[in-house]
Amino acid sequence: MAVALAIRYATPLAEADDIVTALTAMTTSQQQPALHYWNTHPETLSWQPEKTSDLHFAVAETMRPAFEAVIADHVEAGAPVVFEGDYLLPELAVPFGDAVRAVVLEDRDEQRIAANYRTREPDSGDQHERARVSVLVGTQLVRRASRLGIPVVAAHPWTDTLDRVDGALRHPRLNTSGRVGTRLSPYGSDGHHSR
Repeated sequence: MAVALAIRYATPLAEADDIVTALTAMTTSQQQPALHYWNTHPETLSWQPEKTSDLHFAVAETMRPAFEAVIADHVEAGAPVVFEGDYLLPELAVPFGDAVRAVVLEDRDEQRIAANYRTREPDSGDQHERARVSVLVGTQLVRRASRLGIPVVAAHPWTDTLDRVDGALRHPRLNTSGRVGTRLSPYGSDGHHSR
């Protein structure tokens, strides 16, 4: 969806996962334990979905200052970008007022998510636990977005998701000061969890 949105806006696409990869390569597990936890604790593969979801948000909070710095740099430079990926939180849009817009894609259908994972990674076996994590993370993102007045858009049907996301980004929303924002900046956040 982020690629289609970037094409529609004729705007570059930035991947949050690239920033995670760079910071992981430049730090140690002692410096950033949450960031390295997936790689240093193989037992995470057998965790219950709820615990994995909690770790996801711990990593998201660890990454928050880095993402905020990137967003601030784009806002200051007047360089629009569509920013998407894992670990982006709806709260990232708040400090920037109308200069940043965000949207969270919601999909609570575990069977469909598991089927998508199987299609993308056919050799990975059963993906139901992973799909459950996606739903748990998505539910939390929806809750956070709703508190902040950030739009939530159903991921399906795919046939008109781009139009619905575009419309949600253009629609005025209440920001944290209670004012209605009306200006669109093509700087969206696709909060759909895909880990």
